[in-house]
Amino acid sequence: MTDSDAPLLEEARFPCPKCGSDLRFAPSAGRLICDHCGHDAPIDAGTHGPWAREAPALIELDYETAIAAKLPREEIEETRVTTCTGCGAQVAFQADIHAKECPFCATPVVADTGTHRHIKPKGVIPFQLTERQAHQAMTDWLGRLWFAPNGLQAYARKGRRMQGVYVPYWTYDADTATQYRGQRGDAYYVTVRGPDGKSRQERRIRWRRASGRVARAFDDILILASRALPKQFTDRLVPWDLAGLRAYRPEFLSGFRAEGYQVALDEGFEEAKTVMEAQIRDDIRRDIGGDAQRIDQMTVRIDDVTFKHILLPIWVAAYKYRGQSYRFVVNGQTGRVQGERPWSWIKITLAVLAALVIIALAGYLYIVMEESGAFR
Repeated sequence: MTDSDAPLLEEARFPCPKCGSDLRFAPSAGRLICDHCGHDAPIDAGTHGPWAREAPALIELDYETAIAAKLPREEIEETRVTTCTGCGAQVAFQADIHAKECPFCATPVVADTGTHRHIKPKGVIPFQLTERQAHQAMTDWLGRLWFAPNGLQAYARKGRRMQGVYVPYWTYDADTATQYRGQRGDAYYVTVRGPDGKSRQERRIRWRRASGRVARAFDDILILASRALPKQFTDRLVPWDLAGLRAYRPEFLSGFRAEGYQVALDEGFEEAKTVMEAQIRDDIRRDIGGDAQRIDQMTVRIDDVTFKHILLPIWVAAYKYRGQSYRFVVNGQTGRVQGERPWSWIKITLAVLAALVIIALAGYLYIVMEESGAFR
């Protein structure tokens, strides 16, 4: 299949049957709502309405087939995107939009005419939090940062709107079987005499060889497929309740933005293998048993690898404050907040001075009480 043969992405825009304005997905209602006339409609509208279609099943795809570029054409789509010069995000645009701010870093970006050919999303967790709820979660989080500048807190409270963005992730499933060789350590104690002449118990380990086999099936190893946000932020937005995944429907994206993935499928799987290895090592240690374990060699066989491309909801706020950018992200399912921590050196200085004053006062009171004989 050539790039020109790939089906084009369906625009996530749905006309209101009452007035013709665009419907948007409303997290608070879980429905499509028209802001112009107030008409609303459920997502799963059966065979009625302008969005009626057969919803795809939330199934896994075969990894080896995808790597060999042999996925069926209905699993591939093209989106019109541009790369943000500020953070590198692949920002998707609707056909009538030619200029926009990057939702991740507030850098102005201009849409180009290029397309991004990629694997279609299979699942999506719809936004559960409204923008107002996400904004409140962010301001509450900022309020708990003792040394954040007051100006930024006030600016964020009454500042710009937050952007709702569906961020791409991969999930991987795999069956693993691992042969290992190592050593089992069993503790024992001996009585030794110390330099002071006193006896004490000293713990020692007796090692013996161990070998065996462990097996584990992995389900939904979640790997971020975006480079637009610092990974330390998104990693701390967990946990995601993947039981909330719905089969992908463009209606869920109506009124929101979606980012194209930048981490390739095979690159994401390399990261997933490091997650699997850490778990397999824990399994081996439990299988060896004893008080201590050493793993000398492990041979891992990975079979039946499948994957999904999914979209997870994140509210993003990007602020420029006194010439510096600050980014905050809110888990659109749970409300968990992470962000670039700003520091107020005035607050830090005042806190240090206050601590020094308290220490000096405590020292002065100690001297006064000692001279008065309070400690005699």
